[in-house]
Amino acid sequence: MNKTKWITIGTAVLWLAVLVAWHLYDPSSEFTAHEPGADGRPEGSARKADEVVIGEYFMKYEEEEPAGATGQWTNFRGNNRDNICTEALKLTGGDFKAVWNIETGEGHAAPVIWNGRVYVLDYNEQLSSDALRCFNLLTGKELWRRWYRVAMKRNHGFSRTIPAIHDGRVVTIGPEGHVMCCDAVSGDLHWTLDMKKTFGSEIPFWYTGQCPYISANGVLVLAPAGTETLMAGIDCASGEVKWQTPNSVQYKMSHSSVMPMTLGGKLTYVYAGVGGVCGVSAEGDDEGQLLWSVNKWQPSVVAPSPLQLSSNQAFLVAGYGAGGALLQVDKTGSGWKAEIKEQYKADKGLSCEQQTPILYNGMIITVIPKDGGSLRERLACFAPGNLHTAIWHSDADERFGLGPYMVIDGKLFVFKEDGELYVYQIEGKAMKLLKKQQIMEEGIDAWGPMAYADGYLIVRDSKNVTCLKIQD
Repeated sequence: MNKTKWITIGTAVLWLAVLVAWHLYDPSSEFTAHEPGADGRPEGSARKADEVVIGEYFMKYEEEEPAGATGQWTNFRGNNRDNICTEALKLTGGDFKAVWNIETGEGHAAPVIWNGRVYVLDYNEQLSSDALRCFNLLTGKELWRRWYRVAMKRNHGFSRTIPAIHDGRVVTIGPEGHVMCCDAVSGDLHWTLDMKKTFGSEIPFWYTGQCPYISANGVLVLAPAGTETLMAGIDCASGEVKWQTPNSVQYKMSHSSVMPMTLGGKLTYVYAGVGGVCGVSAEGDDEGQLLWSVNKWQPSVVAPSPLQLSSNQAFLVAGYGAGGALLQVDKTGSGWKAEIKEQYKADKGLSCEQQTPILYNGMIITVIPKDGGSLRERLACFAPGNLHTAIWHSDADERFGLGPYMVIDGKLFVFKEDGELYVYQIEGKAMKLLKKQQIMEEGIDAWGPMAYADGYLIVRDSKNVTCLKIQD
């Protein structure tokens, strides 16, 4: 009994000693402070949670070359920024064949085409990433993808801009104003620019809708409408800022794109921002200087771009009831005079909400917005000299919503927002319906502009891009 008693007491004392020692031990006395750089991480590689490294990731998928395809549709509204293709087109008989279809993130960003390659700026919601994707026009196979992480919340989708291609370089503007220039063949990253950080831009509520424009001499023209800079010219080869236009008019960025126009004999970059419309010199010793501005035209939301009508007039239009306006620009001695000659609500004449009208064959082609009176959502044509009375319009059962339209070889292609394609023959000042075809069985918000090259027409809705063979 005595032996057992002493074993019990000894065990209790031992455990008591262990418990006391555990409470008295201070493990922090053996800690070593880690100074910056002690972990071997390269200097400058740390990143804030919201920092965007534009173009940081790349994946190559296919090596194949799109042999025999040389057509080009290299800009918003095509090579001449007028949404007109004059290439001869012999329509295929029967229904158009869907050659390929790809699924995308939700958005309205439309493609460009260059030498058999198709480029689309997409958004991957799972990876929270903008992605420039390059496809083979003939097969739809993805050739490469360059992307970068940027967190966003859905707001009528994400991406909605169209790339621009010049001299073998492709330039994109992401929804949050991130500019990226890549090699159009290899996908190699050339340079990047953040319009918010560089120019103090305030991104519009529905994200950036502005499509890049690259001049014939390789200058990328942006309208950041930032705290100090209204417009800027960037060398497309190097990414160097060549000129900046001070934002003396204090415009904010709209969804509209910069349009080159020759007004009053002067090549001018015309921009409809939030706050007014302006013209910036596009040539000569005064390149980049503000020539004129008008603040009488001030819609709160501007999506369509200005449309040149004559040597000194341009048409301005916006949705949400803003309607249309006629801008006139004249040279006066050493200066310029710009004024709004007339302005009216959407139900009083030529108007549209999202797409930019087309000037073709002496008439302006548009789709009237939902608040456009008796012609709402119909296709309509107006004479430049009379913006109030349509000279032709589609039938009551031919309504297109916010869908896009373009001219190819005298034929008007109109894509209804539910994914149905209409083709009209333009005959003088009227149109004849040639065919219609449901392309997307459950098409939703087919608002992105179309693109055409080499007999292939590319259309999209909010989640799909489809390539159609439309020529025999």
